Amino acid sequence: MSEAGSGGEGSGRSKQSGPRRLGSALERVVAEQAPATLLAEVQTVWPEVCGAAIAARAEPVAEREGRITIACENGAWAQELEMMGDLLRERIDGAIGTGRVSGLRFTADLARHR
Repeated sequence: MSEAGSGGEGSGRSKQSGPRRLGSALERVVAEQAPATLLAEVQTVWPEVCGAAIAARAEPVAEREGRITIACENGAWAQELEMMGDLLRERIDGAIGTGRVSGLRFTADLARHR
């Protein structure tokens, strides 16, 4: 049997070693299309910075002059995260670069933003 036209030798096609991972291709596309704002960067790293439990109850919703507003599920969460503010800011700095976030502000109005 001949291999002509089947992608074998002499067909001009290069062989691929196997299928490519879709996840890495999608990550690249998302990164290229993501808004280039400080808020978008913080929103992207927020779940890894604070953990799943906090990320489910609080999320970055606004930015003004480097200060990020984190909307929380209720007043208790806002107060708790206020006490953790320095630690969260250090973790954000580690994820996106030091000194880009000038401060964190916590509000108790997450339902309004969802």
